[in-house]
Amino acid sequence: MLHEDRVRAEAFGTDAAAYDTLRPSYPDALVEALLAPPVSEALDVGCGTGIASVPLLTRGVRVTGVEPDARMAAVAARHGVATELAHFESWDARGRTFDLVLCAQAWHWLDPDVAARRAADVLRPGGRLGVFWNFGRPSDALRAALAPAYADEPDLERHSVLLGHDDDRLDVTTRAIEATAAYGPVDRPTWRWTRRYVGDEWTRHLFTHSDHLALPAERRSALEARVGRAVEALGGTVDLDYDACLVTARRG
Repeated sequence: MLHEDRVRAEAFGTDAAAYDTLRPSYPDALVEALLAPPVSEALDVGCGTGIASVPLLTRGVRVTGVEPDARMAAVAARHGVATELAHFESWDARGRTFDLVLCAQAWHWLDPDVAARRAADVLRPGGRLGVFWNFGRPSDALRAALAPAYADEPDLERHSVLLGHDDDRLDVTTRAIEATAAYGPVDRPTWRWTRRYVGDEWTRHLFTHSDHLALPAERRSALEARVGRAVEALGGTVDLDYDACLVTARRG
């Protein structure tokens, strides 16, 4: 399982500033779904640089972040997230509980069974667990334009969730939540939205993803050059559709 690959799981802080700038946020509708009914205190698990925390902070929610990478946590703290350096599975809540436990783009790096139980332990009765990801949905034209760049990296092209390929993380998460018997029914809404990448933003963004980061340096440089040429041929702009997929349930 992905959470056992600690090299990939802990690679994101290599360039935390690029991650913070180039990784997409989430649709307002998803944020509003997390906050109904109103939430006063939230725990952001694997908060990274605080990308998912910031929309909550701007709505007046007090957010505590848990993040194992000091480089990522430092950026989150600059955004105003009260960040604690720890792995969620062994994090000490010190008796605290929350209205909302959220995890954006990181739950697959946790042991799903342990994490679902830990979240239940720190949720107040009726509180919500919300786990969500952005899945890339490239258009046929974008797929065709990028395909030659990935000819020497077929595993990436065939399996990357950024490039339109799903894995079983939604189902694994759902089963783990249900297995605790601590939550009500699981809901899985999805929102389609689009982000535009201009100039070198798309190419730089690719290498904030662990599957791309994991390439040896020479292959990474070669792929970056090929993708850069493909983006230039597209006119220097990439519009990527995303499905923002939420797995959510209320604590009994």
